[in-house]
Amino acid sequence: MNSALNRLRTLSDGVNQAVTIVCIACILGMLAISFIGFLYTLFTDQALSWTYSLARLFLPWIGLLSSTVALRSGEHVAMTLLMRALPKSLVRVAAIACLIILAGFALALIWYGWEFFSNARQSYMVSAHIQISYKWTTIAVPLTGAIMLIHLCHGFTLLEHFTGHETAIEEALAGDSRETTS
Repeated sequence: MNSALNRLRTLSDGVNQAVTIVCIACILGMLAISFIGFLYTLFTDQALSWTYSLARLFLPWIGLLSSTVALRSGEHVAMTLLMRALPKSLVRVAAIACLIILAGFALALIWYGWEFFSNARQSYMVSAHIQISYKWTTIAVPLTGAIMLIHLCHGFTLLEHFTGHETAIEEALAGDSRETTS
């Protein structure tokens, strides 16, 4: 079991590195396309109609995939003040609830995202000659959910930023000796 969990964590780390590279590539692609449109306008006093429309197609990928990188890094939205205000016995309950909610959200992204992807029949008209299927952007939704589920194998380490260096989550899991001796 521990070996399988370690392999899953290694997979999660590899996926996180790949997603980071894809996000950087999307940002660079979006900037390059926008810059081409800018240079074309600067030199010809005419606009390329397709550059900004094409560049916008990278936004769903950047937004959704970067959320998985943020989750893995512990940079997601956190209720730090609430977690620090809770008694240590409730920190564990709150951390477990947070992981369950994250798993539910990831499953919803997969479930509804796959339906969204499957029903995407239209094409995005970038220009008269460039058409891109909506499937290009809609597949990012279930993919994001799947990556989030993979990252959940790290468990409480995704949530350590709630309490800083002295993690109340670890103390709550190990059992606080001060509460039992008093």
